[in-house]
Amino acid sequence: MKVVAVSNEKGEVTDARLLAAAERVHRQLRPHLADYAGRMREVLAGGAQMAVAVEGGEVRGVTVFRVLEKTHSGRDLYCDDLVTDEAKRSTGVGHALMQYMEGVCRERGCDTFSLDSGAQRQQAHKFYFREGMAITSFHFDKKISQEQTGIKVS
Repeated sequence: MKVVAVSNEKGEVTDARLLAAAERVHRQLRPHLADYAGRMREVLAGGAQMAVAVEGGEVRGVTVFRVLEKTHSGRDLYCDDLVTDEAKRSTGVGHALMQYMEGVCRERGCDTFSLDSGAQRQQAHKFYFREGMAITSFHFDKKISQEQTGIKVS
């Protein structure tokens, strides 16, 4: 198994063929992504990077991540998405992607490596615990309507 970058630190897609091949696996986690290639190019241009786990010429897993400077944890590699093809779970794909991201952490001088995982994804949580991760906080969010609120932000 080999983990290969799909984009670079500048947010540029470096392998359009792998980006296209990643869609099938990535949609297992994010089925709602319309215009997959276009949306991923936007996400990458916004500071994220993408890598895929490849085995036998097939994409087996996908990760999307970014390095952020945070007041509470310093330099953090935040993983937006980590998904292994449903047919290849528990075969080392996720572990290979985690090792790849930990290597990126070290290369870039990150203090922490973090991700969020849906509360319902209990199998994923078991995997993260096996990989040495811990629950350190609760994540809260609120969907914001794009309608006018009358409040001006300056």
